[in-house]
Amino acid sequence: MVSYIRRFTRTLWLFLANLPMERKLIVVFIFLISMPITYVSYLSSRSTFKSVLVNATDSAGQMADSASGTIDRYVEDLKRYTALPLYNTDVQYYLEQQGTDWDKNTGMSMFLSYLNHTKAEIVAVYLVDKYGSVYYDKSSGISELFPEERLAQWQSLTESGVAPVVQGRHTIRVNAGDRREVFSILRTVSSVSSLQKIGIIVFDIQISLFKGIVDPVNAVTQGDTLIVDDKGELLYASPDDRSGGSGLLEKHTDKFLQHVSGPGGHFQITLDGKKFLAVYTVSAKTGWTTLVSIPLERILSPVETTRNAQLLTTLAIIAFALIVATFISHALTKPLKSMVRLMKQVQHGNLEVWLHPRYNDEIGILGSHFNRMIIRIKDLLQEVKLTEKRKQRADMRALQNQINPHFIYNTLESIRMLAEGSDDPRVAKLTYLLGMQMRYGIVRSEETVTIRQELDHTRNYLDMLQIRFPDKFSMKIDVPDALLDLPVIKLVFQPIVENAVFHGLEPKEGPGTIHITGWIEGGSAVFCVEDDGVGMDEATLRTLNHTLTGGADSEKFGIGLRNVNERLRLDYGSPYGLRVESESGTGTRVMLRIENLSRPMEN
Repeated sequence: MVSYIRRFTRTLWLFLANLPMERKLIVVFIFLISMPITYVSYLSSRSTFKSVLVNATDSAGQMADSASGTIDRYVEDLKRYTALPLYNTDVQYYLEQQGTDWDKNTGMSMFLSYLNHTKAEIVAVYLVDKYGSVYYDKSSGISELFPEERLAQWQSLTESGVAPVVQGRHTIRVNAGDRREVFSILRTVSSVSSLQKIGIIVFDIQISLFKGIVDPVNAVTQGDTLIVDDKGELLYASPDDRSGGSGLLEKHTDKFLQHVSGPGGHFQITLDGKKFLAVYTVSAKTGWTTLVSIPLERILSPVETTRNAQLLTTLAIIAFALIVATFISHALTKPLKSMVRLMKQVQHGNLEVWLHPRYNDEIGILGSHFNRMIIRIKDLLQEVKLTEKRKQRADMRALQNQINPHFIYNTLESIRMLAEGSDDPRVAKLTYLLGMQMRYGIVRSEETVTIRQELDHTRNYLDMLQIRFPDKFSMKIDVPDALLDLPVIKLVFQPIVENAVFHGLEPKEGPGTIHITGWIEGGSAVFCVEDDGVGMDEATLRTLNHTLTGGADSEKFGIGLRNVNERLRLDYGSPYGLRVESESGTGTRVMLRIENLSRPMEN
C-alpha cells in the first residue's frame, strides 16, 4: 500500500514537472489560490447567515420588549384611573345614594366624561352604584350601550377583592345591532369611610389600540405580532399577515404558545411548510405575551442573494486571474505596483512623489511621463493660484473704477455744507459719515491698514446706522493695545458688523449690543465680533460654515461674510479666515483669525 502511494506520488510529480510553465502556474494557482478563496467564501457566507439571524433575533426581541412595555404602561394608567372614585367625595356619595336625581346624574356624567376623554382608545366608562344602577359615558359614534347584559359578569369578576381586574378580549353590543371588540379594566369601588363595597368602575378599551403599538414593530421586523393574555386567550393578531396566509397567527396560536416558557426568548417553528423565527416576551405586570413571528425566508433571502453574487464574483475573479496570470510576469507587476502606490499618494494630495524607472521599456517610459505630469500639475496649480489672485484684484479695481471717488466725495461735502447752512445737523452728520466711509473704502483701495483704522471705520459705520435707528445699537471694543497697530487688509470688520446689525440685532425687540474683542492664540491674532441678537438655528449655522470653508456658494447669506473670508484666506492662507458660532435666540459670534505679524504697521 505504501509503495503504491509512493508510485502514484512520483507519477503525479513527474506529470506536473513535465508540464509547460504556463500550465504549472495554472495548476499552482488552482491549489494555492482558488481553493482557499472558495473555502473562505464558504466560511464568510456561513458566518453572515448566523450574524444576520442573531441580529434579526435581537432586533425583534427589542421591538417586542418595547411593545410589551408600551402595553404595560397603558394598562397601568387605566388601573390608576380606576382608583379615582376613591378620591372623589361626590362620586363616593352618589354611589351610596339610593335612587337617581338630577344632581346625581349630572355629577356622575361629568366624572365619567372626564375619564372617557383621558385615552382616545376608550370605548366607554361605566360606574355601577351600590344598588346596581349603571351610569356610563360612551365615545363618539356610539348612540346606545347595554351594560345591564354585562352587570352579572362584572360582579362576578370583582367579587374576589379590590384590586383591578383585566378582562381579556370580548365582544360587546352597541347601537342595537353592532359589535365591538374590546378588553376591559374593572375595579371594586370601596367606601373610604366604611371600606365596604359601594360600586364597580369599568373601562372598555377597543382592541384596535394594539394595532398602533404593533405596526411599528411589524414595519421594522417585517413580521407579524401576536398578543395573548395571561389565560392564553388571543388579544390581538396582526391582520395583514406578512408571515404568509391570512389568519396564520390566529390559526396557530396554540402551537406558538407551546414553545413559550420563561419571561422571554426565541425559537424556530415550521407552519404550513414554512419556517419561522418567533421572538417573544412575557410581561411581568400583566402576564400578557407579545410574540413576533418572522419568516426565515424573508430574513435570509438577502443573505442568500449576496452569497450567490459573492460566489459568482469569486468564480469570475478566479477565471480572470487565471487568464492574466499566464501573461503577466513579476518584472512587469513590480514597477506597476510602485506606480499605483505613488498615484494613490497623489490622489490624496501628496505631490512630493517621484518614480525612479530602472529600465527603458514601456513601464520606464510611463514612469518618466508620470514624473513630468507631477511637475506640470504643480506648475498648473501655481498658475491657477496666481491667476485667481490677479482676477480678484482686477474685479475689485473694476468695481472701484466704476465711480469717481473724488467726485462723489466732493459732492457729499457740498451736501453737508448745504445741510449745515440749513441748520440740519443730522443730515450734515450723516453726509459727513458717508463721505468718510466712501473715502476709506475707495481711495487707495489696495493699501493695507491697521486694526486701529479698521475699528475707527467700523465706529463711523455704526454711528451712521444710529442716525437711522436711534438707541437701537451700541458697540463695545476690548482689543489690547498690542494688536491695534497690526496690519490687516481693509474692510474686514465693517461687513461682519453690518451682518450682525441687519441679521441679528434689527429683528430683535429692544436695543442690542455688539462686542468686539481680540487676543493672541497660537501665533495668530484672533478677533471676535459678538452680538446678542436673534441668532440662527443649527441647520442654518451648519450651511453657513460649510459655505465659508469652501463649500458651494449660497445666495442665502449674501456676499459680505463670504467676501471677507475669501480675501482673508487669499492673503493669509487657508488656515485663516472666519468661523461662525450661534445659538437661536441667544446671539452670534464671528471669529476672525489673521496672521500675527510681529512687526506692526508704520503710520
